[in-house]
Parts: sequence; C-alpha cells; structure tokens
Amino acid sequence: MKISAVICEFNPFHNGHKYLLDEIRKQGYDCIICIMSGSFTQRGDVAIFDKFKRTKAALKNGADLVIELPTPYAVASAQIFAKGSADIIKATSVVDKVFFGSEAGDIELLKKAAFATKSNEVEALLKEKMRDGVYYPLALEKAVNEVFGKEIADVLTSPNNTLGVEYIKELDASGIETATIKRIAVEHDSSASNGSFASASLVREMIFKGEDVTSFVPKGYFNNPAKTELGERAIMYKLKSMSLEDFENLPDISEGLHNRIYAAVKKCNSLEELLSAVKTKRYTHARLRRIITSAVLGITKDLQNTPIPYLRILGMSEKGKEALSQISKKSCLPVVTSVAQALKTLDANALKMLMCDINATDIRTVFEKEISESGADFSTAMLKG
Repeated sequence: MKISAVICEFNPFHNGHKYLLDEIRKQGYDCIICIMSGSFTQRGDVAIFDKFKRTKAALKNGADLVIELPTPYAVASAQIFAKGSADIIKATSVVDKVFFGSEAGDIELLKKAAFATKSNEVEALLKEKMRDGVYYPLALEKAVNEVFGKEIADVLTSPNNTLGVEYIKELDASGIETATIKRIAVEHDSSASNGSFASASLVREMIFKGEDVTSFVPKGYFNNPAKTELGERAIMYKLKSMSLEDFENLPDISEGLHNRIYAAVKKCNSLEELLSAVKTKRYTHARLRRIITSAVLGITKDLQNTPIPYLRILGMSEKGKEALSQISKKSCLPVVTSVAQALKTLDANALKMLMCDINATDIRTVFEKEISESGADFSTAMLKG
C-alpha cells in the first residue's frame, strides 16, 4: 500500500483542500494520512469548527487517517509547527511521501530555498538583521536575497511556501520524499473567490456573516462556528490574572518581551488595544496572538519543547484502518484511540501533553456562538470514514 501524508488545519475544509487530496490520489496513493491541528491554529486563533467536525469533513472527502497535532505544536511558529508534524510523520514509519500545497508549485525551487535558509552565511546575516529589530520572516527573506538572489528569496514571501520550506528541512535525511501541488484559483487569504474556490479566511468571514458558502465547501459543512473575539473577555481575564513570571515562561518569549506584554495587559482592556500596544516591527501580530493563545491554554516553553509523545487518532477510513494496523506494529510511540484509556497508561510527559489537548478542546467551546458541552474528547467516538 502506497501511503502519503499531508500536514493541515482544514480551517474549515474547503474545495481547495479537496483538490489537494484528489491530486494526491491521482498520483497512485492508496492512503492519505492527515496531520491536523486540533482546537487552535498556527495563527494563534481558535479553529472555526471543532476537530471532530473537521475530521469528519476530511474523511468524507478523501482523507484516510487523521492524526492530531498536539496543541503546543499547533499554536507555534512555522518551524516548531513543522517539526511537530514531521516528527509525527516519521514516527508512523509508514509514510512514503509528504505532499503540501504551495504558491510556487515547484519542489526543486522550494528545496533550494530550504538549503539557502540553512547556510552559515544566511544564518549570520539573519542574526545581524534581527539584532537591528527586523522580525524573523522579513529578516530571513532579506538575508537569503543577499546571498542567493531574488528568485529564491521571493519563495519566502508566501505563507504556504514558507511552511513547505520548513517541512522540507524537517524531513531532510528521513528517507521520506516531499512533493508540492500548486495552489489554484485563489491566493492565500484572498478576499475574492474564483469559481468554486475561496480562501479559508474568506470562507470563515462569510460564515460569520451568515452568507452561503456551499459553493466553496464540499458536503460536510457544520454550524456553530467559533471565533477568537467571542471569547475576548475570557482572554483578558486570563491575561490580567497572570504574573510577570507566568509571561516569562511562555513560548517564543525573548529579549524582555514578557515585560512589554505584562505592562500592556495592565492598562489595556481589549485584544485589539493590547496587540496594538505591544506590536513593533520586531513582533508581528501572528507571533503575539500565538503567545496570547499559549497563555490562555497554559502552554509553557517546557511543554512546547516536549518531544511528540504519542499518536492521537481522530478518525479513519477502511484504508486508514489498514495503515493504522501497520503503524501500531512499527511505531515507537503509543497510539491513542481512547483518551480515557490513555490517561491510565501514558507516562508523565505524555499525560501533560494529552491534558493540554483535552483542556484546549474544552476551552475552545467558550469561543463558539453557542457554547457547547465540555468533555468531547471523552464522549466522541472514533470517527469512521
């Protein structure tokens, strides 16, 4: 059985995602494993639909096995997000090739960009530019441009390209191939649709306006969306109850950023006000939102640095069941299909990670239009495609 993998968020699952899975299937892969973020996303936002609804949509539209990316990795920088996802893929011991969507659509160009970002000359320039106050993504682009030229540097200006570069770096020397499929019809975060395709951000915006999105999503659309702003008071309560030391222990805190956030939290009364008070050219909105989300979820530097401790299965098709049987025999990590059972058998570090995922599932309900019951990780049966 030929097995491929995709690293994804499906926030929400739309026609562009179905196109990606369909294209992979056309290349002869019998099984597609999806490594998917759970309750919160890499941008530091709450997922619009819960992980079980998104898993169900994925299984209905081409996915065979959905494995949850633990929350501390899901709400991290591109590098850590990619590392956690790649480590899960490697731990399965069954994946032949990893596919990802990109703006470039050229795997050789993306590999050149990955090589460029690892060069000693680029790394030295990167540190120099960051000391001058340039934020990481722009500093990296500028450093690559100076050493390798504009064509390769331009790869790093698009978000899916950038994530793809990180996937390539993390899977290098693993024996697992990487391949890319070019995004079609619309750009990432585009505010305009094109035929039956629309960006995830536009689909989310339309959902919250109550507009019809059935042209852009396959069957499997669900109601009761969540949005970060709906839980703003809960976020501000959490932040205002934290000590300076609590902020210092959060992931991605450096160069006294915890002092800046702590001071701003004391005088600001809204998320928008807080982000505006803390943001500089060094600290992007995305980075700050990830830090705030980590604070709300109780994610520390230590937890985010914990190696992937298990493979949490959210759902599977019949082909996925076959793949899971192979994974269970080959993987060095425990496979979690029942949270209740896992709580009795996992070691201490794994339990901390699993409890973070369970808490994230429950906390996410605060951000829904209609707050749903807690305990979904215990009450939701294994999803079957």
